Amino acid sequence: MPAKPVEIEHLTKYYGATRGVEDVSLTVEEGDVFGFIGPNGAGKTTTIRSLLDMIFPTKGSARIFGMDTHRDSKEIKRLVGYLPSEDFYYKSMTARELLDYSARLHGLDRPASSRRVKDLAALLELDLDRKIKALSRGNRRKVSIIKSVLPEPRLLILDEPTSGLDPLMQLRVFELLRQQRERGATVFFSSHILSEVQKICSRVAIIRDGTVVRIESLEKLQKEHLKKVTMTLRPGVSLDAIDVKGVSELTGDGTSVRFLYSGSADDLLGYLVAKGIHRDLEDFLVEQSTLEEIFIDYYGRGGGEDDR
Repeated sequence: MPAKPVEIEHLTKYYGATRGVEDVSLTVEEGDVFGFIGPNGAGKTTTIRSLLDMIFPTKGSARIFGMDTHRDSKEIKRLVGYLPSEDFYYKSMTARELLDYSARLHGLDRPASSRRVKDLAALLELDLDRKIKALSRGNRRKVSIIKSVLPEPRLLILDEPTSGLDPLMQLRVFELLRQQRERGATVFFSSHILSEVQKICSRVAIIRDGTVVRIESLEKLQKEHLKKVTMTLRPGVSLDAIDVKGVSELTGDGTSVRFLYSGSADDLLGYLVAKGIHRDLEDFLVEQSTLEEIFIDYYGRGGGEDDR
């Protein structure tokens, strides 16, 4: 059986008496785009730094492609593209010089890597000839993104990849990540911006206060949670109640009825037909829960201040 891109078992990290993460276990499958979601302070960055052997766990273990993240750290770094949450570089270098230096560290063919840097810079609208110290936060982020995908790694580990980017550039980054998936790479990325996770992830792990509370496919999470139903009725028809299991928060304004529904679509449609309500419908809309709504179910509205 091929080794998994990421396997974490009972990972725990304390900074003195302060909790980083507690008993985190998860597996990322080959070709996954895996979202690691939680607010600042949940433990996302601690987990990623442990994976990359930047910090040593208090207990537990992690493997990348079957290799121990501490013992085989040097070999792992050849297979992984990493985007940190913050961008710190040699400020006197230009973006081109920095990316050329990174390509040489990875042993990449110079003409091919130069063409790839040029293409990626065009996609992200990055001026390669400006010095790092003259770049805005968003443009420094673009440099980091290009650096992480330049060697076409088997695994991409991205920490808050779109931080500092405008909405148009975020869409281009998502397209770039889709390209990585299409060439067979596995993507593991953390984010507290749930809408961006929903756009691209196949599976997610929700981390709360240092502990993973759920790992599931996005599709299954959405199916399990409340659906938002809106029914528009013919003029002159009113509806005060829907007496079927799973309905809550029923509201209406005379022509429209809105409610949350946790049951099956077959049960709801059967009820509407049995009561003859379907004959008075002009419109019927069922919306899945957003990832943000699902997240709030698991996490609530609290959260930490700093993401260790």
